[in-house]
Amino acid sequence: MSDSSSASTSSYGSNGSSWQERLEEACRDAHLMPPTFQIVSDRRGGRTAWSSQVTIQGQTLAARYWYDGKNLNNAKEDAAECALNWLRTAW
Repeated sequence: MSDSSSASTSSYGSNGSSWQERLEEACRDAHLMPPTFQIVSDRRGGRTAWSSQVTIQGQTLAARYWYDGKNLNNAKEDAAECALNWLRTAW
């Protein structure tokens, strides 16, 4: 995956911090409860695909992609990026 998504960063820790850290910082700045992550799975044939969801202020946002089990942090990063983009437009 290209790194073009990082071009859309704001002041939220754009100095190399993870999307999860940026999301937590944005929630703190907006005086919101910290985000909560949930890992979800989907059995696909003989394999299981994994993804993540994050909830902020009752709004649940899903990661865009499904991942192999060894890449669960990527699923959380994906969900955090989606949530941060949502938070920027919603708040």
